[in-house]
Amino acid sequence: MRSSNPVFSRRGFSRDNGYAGFNAQQQAGGPAAGTNPYATNPYATNPYAQQDVQQGVPPQASAHTGAMTIDDVVTRTAITLGTVFVTATLAWLLLPVDPANLGKSYGIGIGAALVAFVLAMVQSFKRKASPALILGYAAFEGVFLGVISSAVSTYVTAGAVPQAVLGTMAVFAGVLIAYKMRWIRVTRRFYGFVMAAAIGFVLLMAVNALFAVFGGGDGLGFRSGGLGIVFGLIGIVLGACFLALDFKQVEDGIAYGAPREESWLAAFGLTMTLVWIYLEFLRLVQIFAGED
Repeated sequence: MRSSNPVFSRRGFSRDNGYAGFNAQQQAGGPAAGTNPYATNPYATNPYAQQDVQQGVPPQASAHTGAMTIDDVVTRTAITLGTVFVTATLAWLLLPVDPANLGKSYGIGIGAALVAFVLAMVQSFKRKASPALILGYAAFEGVFLGVISSAVSTYVTAGAVPQAVLGTMAVFAGVLIAYKMRWIRVTRRFYGFVMAAAIGFVLLMAVNALFAVFGGGDGLGFRSGGLGIVFGLIGIVLGACFLALDFKQVEDGIAYGAPREESWLAAFGLTMTLVWIYLEFLRLVQIFAGED
């Protein structure tokens, strides 16, 4: 299936190495009945399902050597999020946001964010997972988060970071439970709606940022006051929807026997989504604290 993280990647699991069945018609015995909502890839058949049918075995995902497992996904995600946490902590400790160093710290934070964005885009358009790129993205993203979190904690409210972390964990747990209980069903319509809404959201926030940079103030006001709260909540809801898409990607990858290295892509998508949700929560906490 296509990648479901906020950079709107054109790809998810590999399409060029014989594991392209995730974009295909769902085979009998796959993770869900019916048609895969991401059936846009011309390499449309799960090779393992075909092989099993020829051998008279029900077309479940084959237990071949080197196939991705949930343990692989959990391990790679833990490594990636751990990298974010470590570099964020170091940035918090080593890049003080006191008035004498604020400009320098902000400059480093913004520079790290730009590098992280470039690395994320490069990985998104690569045909295979690159652990170096993914961990590089996580490291630079952590520096940005450390600087921003330290600034909000120092100048807005000391409880901003714990509140944002707890909010992110609550959304993750809630979406995971809802997905496992099948209260959320990732269909083609769901996917299309989420992607269209997210693209519109990002474009609108980009326009708001440009107005803020060149016009000063809060731009069009979409990230402050009442509108800021509304769009912050929309951003969190979109992040929750991306989590559902990420869970679907992992489920399909395991069911169809994706190669183990593809678990890095799952970790990449989950990390980006969790960062997205954390930043939206941090923005909301900042807005509410400013209105007290």
